[in-house]
Amino acid sequence: MRSKQRTIKTSLLLAGLAIVLLVPLLLGRNQYHMVLVTTVLLYGVLATAWNIIGGMGGQLDLAAGAYLGLGAYTAGTLLLRWNVSPWLGMIVGGLVATGFAMLVGLPLFRFGVKEVWYALSSSALVEVLRVLFQMWEEVGGPTERYLPYHVSSWYHLRFASYVPFYYILLAMLLIALFLNVRISRSKLGYYLFALGENEDAAEVLGVDARACKLRALMIYAFLVGAAGGVYACLYGFIHPNFFSSAMSTETAILGIVGGMGITYGPLVAAVLLVSFREFLRASLGGQLEGLYLAVYAVILILIALFRPQGIATFIRDAYGKAMSRLQVTGEKDVVSADSPGL
Repeated sequence: MRSKQRTIKTSLLLAGLAIVLLVPLLLGRNQYHMVLVTTVLLYGVLATAWNIIGGMGGQLDLAAGAYLGLGAYTAGTLLLRWNVSPWLGMIVGGLVATGFAMLVGLPLFRFGVKEVWYALSSSALVEVLRVLFQMWEEVGGPTERYLPYHVSSWYHLRFASYVPFYYILLAMLLIALFLNVRISRSKLGYYLFALGENEDAAEVLGVDARACKLRALMIYAFLVGAAGGVYACLYGFIHPNFFSSAMSTETAILGIVGGMGITYGPLVAAVLLVSFREFLRASLGGQLEGLYLAVYAVILILIALFRPQGIATFIRDAYGKAMSRLQVTGEKDVVSADSPGL
C-alpha cells in the first residue's frame, strides 16, 4: 500500500512538472499572460524562500525587499560596469544579500530580538537601504540605470520574450522547494519547527536558537538575493524602488496565508493570490484606481477568518482523505481475496 501511495505521489508530481513546463507553449505568443505567470513564479520563489525562516523558524521577517534589491543592484552594477554576466552576478548578489543578513542577524539574534520587534527591525532595513541607494551616486542615485539590451542574449540575460525568464525562475523555484524539503527533514528543520512553536522551551532542551535562526536567515537571503539578479534583468533596469516594503510584506503574507511550514503552501498562495491580484488590477484598476486592493484585502480577511492554518491545508486534507479511501479500498480487496470460496 505504501508503495502504491508513493507511486501516486510521484505521478502527481511528474504531472504537475509537465504542466508547468508546457505553460509557455500555450501562452508563449501572449506576452501579457507570460509576464503574469513569470511574476507568479517570482513571488513563488520569494515566498518559498521565506518559508525557511518564517514558516519553519517562526520569524516574521519583512526584509525580502532588502535582499531582493541588493541582489538586483549587485548583478546590475556588475553587468553595467564590468560586463559581468548576470549568471555570475546573481550568485554574487546572493552572497552580498547573505553577508548583509549575517551583519543584521547576528546582533538581532544575539540580543534576543524576536516576534513583533524583529518584524519592525527587518522592515526598517528596507527603507534604510532604499534611502541609502537613492543618495549613492556611484550606483545611479535616484535615477534609473538601464541594463544593456541584446536581443536573445543568454550572456546578458536579455530577451525579446518572457519565456526564458519563466524557465529560469522555474528552476530557481524547484531549487527553493528542494531546499525546503531537505531542511524540513534535517536536524536543522526539526530545530526550526521547535523554535517556531516555542523558542524558550526549545532552548531549554538544548537547541542553539541563535545559530539555527542565523543559518535559516542566510539560506533565505541567498535565495532572494539570487532572484534579485533575475528581477533586474526581467525589468531591464535597477532603481532604489526595488527596495520595496510592499513586496516584503506581500512575501510574508503569501507565506502565512499559504500555510506556515508547509513546503508547497507559499507556492499555492502565490499561484492563487498573485494571479487573482493581477487579474483584478487589469480588470478594475482602470475603472477605479485602488479598488483591486480593497477586493484583494477582503479575500485575505476571509482566508484569515475561515482558514487561518493556510489555504494549502485544503490540498493536504483532500490528499489525506484520498489516501485513506485508497487504503480502505485496498484492505477490502485483500479481505475479499482471502475469503473462502473465492
